[in-house]
Amino acid sequence: MDDDPITQARLEEAATRADVRAAASPRAATLGDVLVARGLLTREKLDEALDVHRRSGERLGRVLLSLGYVSRLDMHRALGEVWGLPFVDLTRTPIDATLCHAFDPVVLADGGWIPVARKGDVVRVATSERPHAGIADVVRDVLGPQVTVTFGATTDWDVDGALRQVFRAPLADRAANHLFDSDPMLSARTVLTRPQKVLGALCALLVIAALVWQPLVVLVGVLVAANVAFALAVGFKALTAAVGWRAVRRADTRRDDRIPDHELPVYTVLVPVFGEANVVGDLVEHLGRLDYPQEKLEILLLLEEDDEETIAAARAARPPSMVKFVIVPRGKPQTKPRACNLGLVFARGEFLVIYDAEDIPEPGQLREAVSAFRNSGPELACVQARLNYYNAHENLLTRMFTLEYSWWFDYMLPGLDRLRLPIPLGGTSNHFRTSVLRELGGWDAWNVTEDADLGLRANAKGYTVGVIASTTFEEACGRYRPWIKQRTRWIKGYMQTALVHSRQPLRSLAAAGPRGALGLGLLVAGTPLTFLASPVMWVITAMSFAPALWGAGPADLLPGPFELVALANLVIGNLFMIALNALAVGRRRILGLLPFALLNPVYWILHSIAAWRALGQLAFNPFVWEKTPHGLTSHTATLGIHAAADPAHEAA
Repeated sequence: MDDDPITQARLEEAATRADVRAAASPRAATLGDVLVARGLLTREKLDEALDVHRRSGERLGRVLLSLGYVSRLDMHRALGEVWGLPFVDLTRTPIDATLCHAFDPVVLADGGWIPVARKGDVVRVATSERPHAGIADVVRDVLGPQVTVTFGATTDWDVDGALRQVFRAPLADRAANHLFDSDPMLSARTVLTRPQKVLGALCALLVIAALVWQPLVVLVGVLVAANVAFALAVGFKALTAAVGWRAVRRADTRRDDRIPDHELPVYTVLVPVFGEANVVGDLVEHLGRLDYPQEKLEILLLLEEDDEETIAAARAARPPSMVKFVIVPRGKPQTKPRACNLGLVFARGEFLVIYDAEDIPEPGQLREAVSAFRNSGPELACVQARLNYYNAHENLLTRMFTLEYSWWFDYMLPGLDRLRLPIPLGGTSNHFRTSVLRELGGWDAWNVTEDADLGLRANAKGYTVGVIASTTFEEACGRYRPWIKQRTRWIKGYMQTALVHSRQPLRSLAAAGPRGALGLGLLVAGTPLTFLASPVMWVITAMSFAPALWGAGPADLLPGPFELVALANLVIGNLFMIALNALAVGRRRILGLLPFALLNPVYWILHSIAAWRALGQLAFNPFVWEKTPHGLTSHTATLGIHAAADPAHEAA
């Protein structure tokens, strides 16, 4: 009977459970004891690590890794000894892929374990976490109640690496299509639905017929509609920014209640990098300055499989233990949100943030985000940090870029927050509740402005998005051709988002409510429409009033009061935007940029060029992701960190 393999496996499983119970008792060998006994750790370093462990409340193993006192392999071998388990080297152990594919890789990644082999009714599991009955329950739920589970210890990195290898194709497909598979109507993978195509074709036929019948009437009607829409969009932005200005003047958005280290949760930082070999070393340095317990940080560096140069540069940077490499397999579309979706599978933090490779976040930003979540209800899904540029004074383009970001993030987003309108997120420094992000389906890999779309989806699900005063500094694109490409992608993404959220108007209105519909119409759809229409409108308005310069009176191109609307758009609309830029500059104490606010109409023309280019791409190449180059500036000085939230400068 003792030679029966099933019986032996059950005895081994019982012994494993006994070892686990023993390891939890005060008399059991501890991780520190084992490491010291093996000569892998000195008693002095153990005492130091235990002090950090008591202060932060994080597990001793993560503390030792963050301090660099032990290697990951040595630590997990020692944990295996504590748990009474043999060590399984997944880099050398054959893994039964057929067995693995019976399980959900997300469940395995979340639990930190992987089934390795099956012999009869005995399943061998390698785990990086302390084995528990719940793992065996999951295995039996999938394979049947007769199955016996035995355990081996391994490292968390090896589990993740094995999962990415075994589930390469399913994970790649999930990263690209999970949202589409869950609800095709919410994904930009379909550019136009059949009803949208039919409606668009009917409208085009009606316009063509009307142009043949009454071309002047149609032209006037289009110009009138464009001018009214433009006035509404600019007025909406001016009103919202004014509300944001009042909000930031009155509210102390930075709190002094520093959360103790032991109350801070594990925080995941996703950093998608592609073609960033020249800045990845600086990235590691910048993230190392975060004022957050290193043992509670999980930084996932998302590297594209075919970007060998950046992978090599990342390895050469010798990042600390909390930095993990996640290699994104080849696949379509090759976009930032697709990489982030793969990172989301392996994220283990309670909260999650995205940073771009060139980002320099203020050191206390993670703590400020945790404080915002702790002081809000569970409906707060995300907080957006402010963005600005450290190379503002490099050239005219970077100056205009800084003006734009200053009013958008310092006034516009706080205004949207105060008015309880949906906030279209920026592409970086978005801090999420990880569980809610997963509930929302992650990012749409087919939307090239994925975070703006995600902000609207969160709003439609009843969640809110807030803002925090902390700033992340970036490198402004200082070259015109890359700037046009970058802005083309952003505007195209707004177009995609507007099309997605208008596919089922009644459903969208019921989910998002009147405020959500207002935000969608005037901000997400209105922004590209104003960029498309503005140069045509300005030319028509100029033609209308040019004859008045020599006493002939305005040309009759627009009927009655709409001439005044057009004039207001040209003059007052531009003055509003100039004023917004000037206001934000004063608040950031970068007064040297103040004269450049007068050039906003010229900057608007660049947006119009990008908008028409975006419209062409939407029709013929909707999913192309034109990468913005970084590391091109020689400017390194940051702009007035904390100045944006300093009450002493609120009057500026």
